[in-house]
Amino acid sequence: MSDRPLLGAVDCSSHYHAISNTSRDDGPTLPLDDIDRPIVEKRLLRKLDLRVAFLVLIYIMNIWLNHPLASAARLRGFEEDLGMTGNQFNTLTSILYVGYLLTQAPSNMMLQRMKRPSLYLSSCMMTWGALTLFMGTYHAAMILRFFVGLVEAAFFPGALFLLSRWYKRNELGLRTAILFCGNSISHAFGALVASGILGSLDGTLGFKAWRWLFFVEGTLTIVVAVSAIWILPDFPSTPSVWLLPDEQTLAKRRMEEEVLTVIEHKSKPEGDFSGLAEALMDWRVWWLGVALYFMETSMSFRIFFPTLSATMGYNPTISLLLCAPPWILGTAISFVAARHSDATGDRFWHIVGPLLVGIVGFMLAISTMNTTMRYLSLFIMAQSSAAQMVALAWVMNTFSRSHSKRAAAIALINIMTSVAPISSSYFWPSSWGPSYANSYMICILASVVSIGMFWVFREHLSRCNEAAEAAEKALGLPKGFRYLL
Repeated sequence: MSDRPLLGAVDCSSHYHAISNTSRDDGPTLPLDDIDRPIVEKRLLRKLDLRVAFLVLIYIMNIWLNHPLASAARLRGFEEDLGMTGNQFNTLTSILYVGYLLTQAPSNMMLQRMKRPSLYLSSCMMTWGALTLFMGTYHAAMILRFFVGLVEAAFFPGALFLLSRWYKRNELGLRTAILFCGNSISHAFGALVASGILGSLDGTLGFKAWRWLFFVEGTLTIVVAVSAIWILPDFPSTPSVWLLPDEQTLAKRRMEEEVLTVIEHKSKPEGDFSGLAEALMDWRVWWLGVALYFMETSMSFRIFFPTLSATMGYNPTISLLLCAPPWILGTAISFVAARHSDATGDRFWHIVGPLLVGIVGFMLAISTMNTTMRYLSLFIMAQSSAAQMVALAWVMNTFSRSHSKRAAAIALINIMTSVAPISSSYFWPSSWGPSYANSYMICILASVVSIGMFWVFREHLSRCNEAAEAAEKALGLPKGFRYLL
């Protein structure tokens, strides 16, 4: 097998190029000789994980408030009250992601230079919570959802970058899964809460039930955002009252060790926008962005899950309650897949497996209108979300050695991924219901394309690892950086 990387567009010699100022803002690192590292590290990770759990709560508010909430409201007159016809509901759904496209990259580039990312992310959260309170007419809702997308875009890529600044490569998969479980939890318990609000608050104070959905969730989001100012972590370089001195020192050292897994042959300074320029010039960023675009397209059923549940013929309350069990199981499966991926160091097969399971669910939904089998298909296709968690961890692993490039790569890939909900919102027109066979066929095709692209990417990284190993043997160097496959 040739030592040249597949599509030979990346200089694999970069395995030996450490970034001289990766920790330029971290200040001097204190010696660890007097620290009992295993005990301190365990304590540090426990504190970090508690704050990651709060990130999950924010993500729940993010996803439920602006994604399936509209579909839940649709079951109780949202579409009719706003006078929507044709594809107007789909347009209202997709306009949120147009805002996403415009601000993700600039937001992450600013975030990586901030001292207090907790304050920035909390402020964005308060803003989108406040905007949601004023949903009224169709055109007002369109404008508000566009601006909600603008500020909400800061959160997810920012949260991923924040995780990558605290956790090591073999820890990121599980923590990304913990964060991303906010997605599954929002689909599960969001439907339960929505059913309670829709069933009990209709007509209260003269407001329709769907308006109460936005009132309640907007208010809760603001409350959580205010709390987040003091709970969310900043970067290891920022003094933190919740960390002891030895924990702060170890947090900095852990990130330095991640960079020092490569051998310092030469240094390369990072300017304010050098990371963005490097990310734009790296074909792997574009390749992964397109692969994740197709993956997100294959999972577009999540946005319309309450609508798909309603095709079984039950009333709106029962339809929303039936949304919960598939996502509860999906959350558990995602944890297992992410933990096993971290333990084995494998990413590719932990992405392919859930996508193949999802394809089985799509095929089952196409083949029958039997109520039991349709519900079973919802259970099966919900498990495909585990693939996205592992894929995002793989992105952070691949671009792990430069903070600015990693921030830019995460944002650019998320921008391309965010295009999927805009286009796929039109893949589920009501005229294709109740079977939605055409929609499921699109999901199957998108899954197959995504699997193929990830296979090509894995082959490329494998070639890079082989080239690095050959170079080390020729030069008599110790084992250096290796890409996870």
